[in-house]
Amino acid sequence: MFETLKEQPADKILALMQMFADDPRDQKIDLGVGVYKNAEGVTPVMRAVKAAEKRIWEQQTTKSYTGLAGDPAYADAMIGLILSDAVARDTVAAVATPGGTGAVRQAFELIRMANPGARVWVSDPTWPNHTSILGYLGIETKAYRYFDSETRGVDFDGMIADLKTAQAGDVVLLHGCCHNPTGANLNLVEWQVVIDVLNDRGLIPMIDIAYQGFGDGLEEDAAGTRLVASSVPECLIAASCSKNFGVYRERTGLLMAVAADAGKTKLNQGTLAYLNRQNYSFPPDHGARVVSTILTDPALRADWASELEDVRLSMLGLRQQLADELQRLTGSDRFGFIAQHRGMFSRLGTTPELVARLREDHGIYMVGDSRMNIAGLNKTTVPILAQAIVNVGV
Repeated sequence: MFETLKEQPADKILALMQMFADDPRDQKIDLGVGVYKNAEGVTPVMRAVKAAEKRIWEQQTTKSYTGLAGDPAYADAMIGLILSDAVARDTVAAVATPGGTGAVRQAFELIRMANPGARVWVSDPTWPNHTSILGYLGIETKAYRYFDSETRGVDFDGMIADLKTAQAGDVVLLHGCCHNPTGANLNLVEWQVVIDVLNDRGLIPMIDIAYQGFGDGLEEDAAGTRLVASSVPECLIAASCSKNFGVYRERTGLLMAVAADAGKTKLNQGTLAYLNRQNYSFPPDHGARVVSTILTDPALRADWASELEDVRLSMLGLRQQLADELQRLTGSDRFGFIAQHRGMFSRLGTTPELVARLREDHGIYMVGDSRMNIAGLNKTTVPILAQAIVNVGV
């Protein structure tokens, strides 16, 4: 049996991480891996997470299974965080998943089960694992224009023109905030136009929200998702706690199915639980219990929100510093988009050849499509990156 297996394509980001580790140079900068790092280059455990873990350790009396959907308190807390009162709680079915990737995978499984002929529209570009999983599941994928390589902003006219060609029943995958890999995002006026197209064309939105709190704030980053959920008959929402709670290795995600009325929730909930059973049975609980402990305790929630705000502001500061330094070096404001982007990532919009020169000549590692992780910088390395960008001719 095993002799029939074929080599699978290497994950480009993981390969980049290995190249960085093998690079013997003392002065090198890792802007590839998609995790937050503080100024010391550490991905810290947040204060509220440590406090919640201590409380769980002291109070938890069993490690038995929770349920196919996970702990209901976790789902309630996350639905409140993401959707607030945008929709009635009894219209939302939800299951815990192994990370945001697990939520995305289960959402695609649900789409294939409910409508095998549905196509899934993804932004060009999108997170590579979106298209990888869709391809593995045999779901037809269509791309809609999104990133304008000239302005480094959203090609909104192109996006809308493409979505107007979608067929009724197709699914449109949208990034809730902090678009990965570009950092370019829709404003609320644009969100409303997208919603109008979704409703006019009979399209089903699926929102992947993995960076709430990293862009403009917890409430602001959820605004687009809430507007969609409250404006369409039904939608899917895949959420991750990896970034905003810093629980990457705990694999803590949630999949929500929002229906038009409460009468459909029981069926949706049973279907989501069934899909969990077929894939991994019971979802991980530790990270979910940490998150629900934080979100249901006012003191822990306030401390978490405060630390998250510090993280957000630090990334905005690095963005502004880099944009200012590039303006100083070039005498041009053409890199101003870096300060306008939100989240961990920005796409420089340059060629793979110049990305390779940044790596080979300056020890600066970013993904080949020129996505760079702003959180991989600090105040000392920003000028080094800016000079390298200028030197290679970006």
